[in-house]
Amino acid sequence: MRAALAALRPANSRHPFPEQKDRPKALNALGTLARHPLLTQAFHTFNGYILFASTLSPRQREMLVLRVATVRQSPYEWEQHAVLAGDVGLGPEEIERIAVGPDAPGWSPLERAMLSAVDELVQDGMVAESTWQVLAGDLEERQLMDLVFTVGAYEILAMAFKSFGIELDDDLKRK
Repeated sequence: MRAALAALRPANSRHPFPEQKDRPKALNALGTLARHPLLTQAFHTFNGYILFASTLSPRQREMLVLRVATVRQSPYEWEQHAVLAGDVGLGPEEIERIAVGPDAPGWSPLERAMLSAVDELVQDGMVAESTWQVLAGDLEERQLMDLVFTVGAYEILAMAFKSFGIELDDDLKRK
């Protein structure tokens, strides 16, 4: 399991690791994943890239993850990433607006397209041409790829968390 956890920290990190002090620990999720160390190591290698080496900014990543959590109705994913979203500069109003979706007022055209891309990928398995054109106007090819794979990674986690019945850890429950 140590190797599986270590895989979350890629050697070629672009983004800082979050502070560990006074943070939610995700013990219920990690405890469940510990039952299958080889799978966890493989997934953490992929997810470590998404979290720490992606060409997307941490803010963009967290917007995508929170939108997946909303669309997939995954409270565990939402609560864990609401904390991380705050760390990367998303304010409480923006975080709540992500739950409303791409039609909420106040998004830039790129942010609106990113949230729309999540909805389209989850619903249709592809990004609509009109959304793709907006994204491609601002994002490089690798960023477009990272966007699709970020949504896919957190789609998998939402399915797993819900299927395995992973309950919110006490440190994730809102007071």
